[in-house]
Amino acid sequence: ACICEKNKRVTNCRPLNGVCWCDSVGSGVSVNCNTLTSKCLLMKAEMTGSKAGRREKPKDAFEDTDGLYDPECENTGVFKAKQCNGTTCWCVNTAGVRRTDKHDADLKCNQLVRTMWIIIEMKHAERNTPLNTESLKKFFKETITNRYMLDGRYITSVLYEKPYITIDLKQNSSEKSSGDVDIADVAYYFEKDVKGDSIFHNNRLNVSIDNEMLRFEKTVVYYVDEIAPEFSMKSLTPGLIAVIVVVIVAIVAGIVVLVFTRRRKGKYVKAEVKEMNEMHRGLNA
Repeated sequence: ACICEKNKRVTNCRPLNGVCWCDSVGSGVSVNCNTLTSKCLLMKAEMTGSKAGRREKPKDAFEDTDGLYDPECENTGVFKAKQCNGTTCWCVNTAGVRRTDKHDADLKCNQLVRTMWIIIEMKHAERNTPLNTESLKKFFKETITNRYMLDGRYITSVLYEKPYITIDLKQNSSEKSSGDVDIADVAYYFEKDVKGDSIFHNNRLNVSIDNEMLRFEKTVVYYVDEIAPEFSMKSLTPGLIAVIVVVIVAIVAGIVVLVFTRRRKGKYVKAEVKEMNEMHRGLNA
């Protein structure tokens, strides 16, 4: 037997040619413990380990109103493009986040659309002085490359604007080679670490900048796909619909005002022409 350092949600661990291989809980898919396990298999394992699939959903998410669900995974560990819960189905991206409205089982999801850009936004707890920007950038870049094994070229930005830290991970289809970990998996491991629910075996992440432990008040993850999501007006929030309605009303009101003023101007021009004609007749007489 061996210990899977990078995934505690596994069983039946055995060494094979110097590598620890284990079966992922819930799916039975064999995973290589030298690298990150795919987000799809991790979610499936988490659902299997929770009570009847009920658990508190994270309060911060990118329109991920579904929270944790029991996903269908390919044998390679990636999400199937079409996910269903009973008779309700939807399409997901490579991060497993819903990118369409929910439909019946006839829904067609022709391809698994790639999430090419992930934005992780964290807000640290209140403090009097800002953190040292260079130390912060160095910590997060080193942590992401060493702990989550992501090639540094995919970390395009670490931005600090007290109290917000924003990390950009970009990796499109053409850039990713077969040996590279996926940014969606990295973001999932990282989010779990920051929220104190690490996937690693006995290896919690301590965020320490210049020997000072950092606490986070909230973390939000945003996803940008290679193809825009396909949500209808029905799925927009009431607030957004209200804004759209106000804008449309404002535009219509603007058109009405414009037409009204043009009409008034037209009458004025006609009146001027009539007066000029009468003056000409007077002069001729």
